Amino acid sequence: MKPNLKKIWRRLGIPADYPERRHLPLQRETARLVSIGPAADDGKILSMTPRAAAAWRRMHATAAHDGVQLLPLSAFRSIARQTRIIRGKLAAGADINDILRFVAAPGCSEHHTGRALDIGSPKAHHFEEDFARTAEFRWLKKHAADFGFHLSYPRRNPHRIGYEPWHWCWRTN
Repeated sequence: MKPNLKKIWRRLGIPADYPERRHLPLQRETARLVSIGPAADDGKILSMTPRAAAAWRRMHATAAHDGVQLLPLSAFRSIARQTRIIRGKLAAGADINDILRFVAAPGCSEHHTGRALDIGSPKAHHFEEDFARTAEFRWLKKHAADFGFHLSYPRRNPHRIGYEPWHWCWRTN
C-alpha cells in the first residue's frame, strides 16, 4: 500500500508544496532489490535494483583495479525508513528546515528508487564534505558516468540540498 505522503509530511512539519518548491520529483519506492553486500560502516546489508547493483559492481571492481577503494555506505531506503530518520532528528531537537538541507522528505529521496548509493573512502569521515578531497571522489568525478552514476547534489544544486559529494545515483539515460 502506498503511504499517504501528505499525511506523513504534515506530521513531520514538511510543507505540502515541498516537492514543487525544491524541484524534487516524487520517487517510486522499488520492490525489486538485490544485495550489494554489507555497508562499510555498520555491516548492514545494502540493496539496490538489479541493474544498478550490476553497474555498482562493475564500477567498484574497476576502481579497485585502479587502486581506489570505494566504500558502500547506504543504498535503498524505504519511505518508512526515511520518515524514521527525520523523526529521530526532530526528537533530538533539530529544526525541520535544517534537516531538509541534507535529508530529502519521505517520498522524494532517490534512495527509494534503489538506484542511489552513498559512497565513502577509507581516508574521509563518512557523510562529510571532506570526501570531496579524496582519491575516491576524484576517481568518481572522472569515471562514475561511464557506469551510469551521477552526482545528485553538487554545490548550488536547484533542489537546495546541501553539497553531498558522497551521494551518487545510477540513471538509465
